[in-house]
Amino acid sequence: MDNLSVSQLAAGLNDGEFSSVELTRHFLQRIQSHTELNAFITQMDEHAIMQARRADKLIKERKHGPLTGIPLAHKDIFCMDGTKTSCGSRMLENFVAPYNATVVDKLEQAGCVVLGKTNMDEFAMGSSNENSYFGPVKNPWNTDHVPGGSSGGSAAAVAARLVPLATGTDTGGSIRQPAAFCGITGLKPTYGRVSRYGMIAYASSLDQAGPLAKSAYDCAYLMQAMAGFDERDSTCMDEPVPAYTQVLDLPLHDKVIGIPDEYFGEGLDSGVREVITQAIAWAEDQGCIIKPIRLPNTELAIPAYYVIATAECSSNLSRFDGIRYGHRCQDPEDLHDLYRRSRSEGFGMEVKRRIMVGTYALSKGYYDAYYLKAQQVRRLISADFEKAFQTVDFILGPTSPGPAFRIGEKTNDPVTMYLSDIYTISVNLAGVPAVSIPCGMCEGLPVGMQLIGDYLTEDKLLNFAHQYQLATDWHLQSPPRYSK
Repeated sequence: MDNLSVSQLAAGLNDGEFSSVELTRHFLQRIQSHTELNAFITQMDEHAIMQARRADKLIKERKHGPLTGIPLAHKDIFCMDGTKTSCGSRMLENFVAPYNATVVDKLEQAGCVVLGKTNMDEFAMGSSNENSYFGPVKNPWNTDHVPGGSSGGSAAAVAARLVPLATGTDTGGSIRQPAAFCGITGLKPTYGRVSRYGMIAYASSLDQAGPLAKSAYDCAYLMQAMAGFDERDSTCMDEPVPAYTQVLDLPLHDKVIGIPDEYFGEGLDSGVREVITQAIAWAEDQGCIIKPIRLPNTELAIPAYYVIATAECSSNLSRFDGIRYGHRCQDPEDLHDLYRRSRSEGFGMEVKRRIMVGTYALSKGYYDAYYLKAQQVRRLISADFEKAFQTVDFILGPTSPGPAFRIGEKTNDPVTMYLSDIYTISVNLAGVPAVSIPCGMCEGLPVGMQLIGDYLTEDKLLNFAHQYQLATDWHLQSPPRYSK
């Protein structure tokens, strides 16, 4: 069962080869047997079995859909009624959500069985999943290495075959980079394509929910269920959702693929460069037209991002004050002491760093110099993509400059850590969609290829990714320790 695709699992459920309860118990046992990865914060056995029994009833009555009875894990940033939603933070260690996020509702309506909530960088702030209050997640390909962040728990769980599907969120690469480090497929949709309602905010103009799975085909199933308009989210697009699984077999002939000079310069690991070059050659063999392009403002993406994201996080996290909800210090001397110690104790070091940077950028006398200037740079980055997509269908490059680094290797050097997102951040600033797919190995660790598309072209990205995966088997490989 571990390596079956979603369509194969659905066929097995439909044909009675196994029940959803059996499938659910199998994956719950795998989660319990591989706690060394620290991929889960909360395992939901009773809830999962209850949902599985309901799914079996629907399947028996032939009232089911393609995801009915399929196990799933949610990143612990999505509110789930009656379930702890911690965001990987001490601040919300004991917070039990009183309602469902829209993504949770949609996947429940689709019949998915939720096995648990996955570990993550605290409040989604990180590129390595070392910033969780509940401890770091480990990469199943090599447990001395990070799985990427902030959706590292979801990525590690899918890569280790602890669950077939998982949700994640992407603010600056937090779906794509973990997907690349763990050798799976991860899609960051167009901003507004998937509702953010009930998804605890880090940076509201950048955050976007998306799917993580072994393959593009499986991502298409999950994306189909997640996407769509939500009147409770004012940033959600009121656009029809394509039938993602029905467009995966279209030919790639004559598609124009842009190769940005900025993605292949100094800082790119030579092994990663070689693997990506081979993927470009494959695309050319399929009849794609390879075109060198420029994205001249790429080098400005990281400073612009870390001004905008930290400013928004400073505002969003101001609500966690120790009074209404969240961690509260013991025996405060006065109101000021309550605020100060509750936030000091509740937030980890990386979150504190970003709150302080964001507060400074928004302060009187600095708003125009930093925040406003960053927003102007953001517009230039968007214009780069708009110009590029006038002449190309896709933009192709590496997801990350190198493979997964060792746990602790960059902990004391936040700037170097931030540079690991150099190829992903621009996508969030522009709001366009992108997918990361496994395309080779480097130093015994997976390498991800990133494909960027124009607004609302998730179907075309998944089509390209699926065609690549029909011709290669990188997405079928799993960490030896977790393979049977």
